[in-house]
Amino acid sequence: MQILPPKAMHAYLEAAKTQDLLPIFYPKLVSGLRKGELVALRWDDVDIRSKTISVGKQYIRNPDGSLELTRPKTENSVRLVSIPQTAVNLLIQEHSKHPDGPYLFLSPITGEMYHPDSVVNLLLKDAGLPHIRFHDLRRTFAQLSRTA
Repeated sequence: MQILPPKAMHAYLEAAKTQDLLPIFYPKLVSGLRKGELVALRWDDVDIRSKTISVGKQYIRNPDGSLELTRPKTENSVRLVSIPQTAVNLLIQEHSKHPDGPYLFLSPITGEMYHPDSVVNLLLKDAGLPHIRFHDLRRTFAQLSRTA
């Protein structure tokens, strides 16, 4: 397990911006959402006035490879997450790209929800930056939250 070093955070965010993935990576970094929670987000889960995301579902991959929409991992995982205005702005920007789409984040290739496992490799593989697992961004969030 790794934590994204603060000095490298800017490089990762710039790479996400270059690849038009900042609306998915920045909210991940500032919210600590799991990948399955992130891809299951719908626009109605976002409250732009109160700057919160309501987390009440996630997509998981079953042993046979199929996806299933479930409640989050634990009851404590059903929560309201505060996000900064920058993240709200990015989510509004993302929503405007496909306002009639069912999910907040849609793959530009398939027009469908991102698969939870594919979202892991979207940025890091192509950015020429040291590898960090997508889940490690959740650990980075936890570390930043403790020091803030």
